[in-house]
Amino acid sequence: MPNAALPLDPAILPHSAGAAILRGASGKCPRCGGTHLFAGGLKPVERCRMCGQNWTLHAADDFPPYIAILLTGHLMAPVIIGLGKMETLPAWAMMLIALTMAAALIATILRPAKGGVIALQWWLGMQGFAGHSGKAEAGVA
Repeated sequence: MPNAALPLDPAILPHSAGAAILRGASGKCPRCGGTHLFAGGLKPVERCRMCGQNWTLHAADDFPPYIAILLTGHLMAPVIIGLGKMETLPAWAMMLIALTMAAALIATILRPAKGGVIALQWWLGMQGFAGHSGKAEAGVA
């Protein structure tokens, strides 16, 4: 398969950064939305099977975990405050509940955050995606 992504019908391309991010966050190819973005776990596929977009060019690095931790902290704050007000709940039980919920939230949020960051990088033409910008393909100035 060639280095460049295959040309697509403009109707298939996302028409906004939000649409591309939603595709990525849902685990679909941000460019065509037709197949999976991830091969397994947090590793993106090398190329989309439908449109041929190269996803090895991304550099999501630490931003998806930062998003997951930020959202988890904001969601867990009221839960921890509520647990702390329960006088009959032992401290060890409160910690166990809070840690379990925080770990579950981070695990749930991390993959969509990575997909969204990869989609945003593609849309903006960042990192190795220069020349593959979603804005350029969608005809947006």
